[in-house]
Amino acid sequence: MIIAYISGMNKKDRIHLLKQLDQKAFQSEIAGLWPLARGSLTLIRKPCVRPGCPACAKGVKHSAYILMARDKGLRRCLYVPRELAPLLRQALRNGKVLERRLGQMAMQMILAYRAQRRRQTRRPR
Repeated sequence: MIIAYISGMNKKDRIHLLKQLDQKAFQSEIAGLWPLARGSLTLIRKPCVRPGCPACAKGVKHSAYILMARDKGLRRCLYVPRELAPLLRQALRNGKVLERRLGQMAMQMILAYRAQRRRQTRRPR
């Protein structure tokens, strides 16, 4: 559901503008973007905490995935199980597609508003 409020316009003009933005087309376009996530996934390599680890003794570090995301304005880092990493990577890609699409929607809203204003000013009153 798209919710938009455009000040300085009466209800009829807002409804007309939102109809131009084609909500159903937008919804069908983003329906295939599940799962969605925002943040970044990083593969890190670090020594473990076990004393006497043979891999660490050789200088080979252990790899792990970390998700970095924001929660209430604070950056959070969470360990990601290796088997979840591919699904999370896809969710992050889908999240970026959605963010780009939302930016395009904002531009479309402004352009539709300007076109509507031009049509209104051309009409004799």
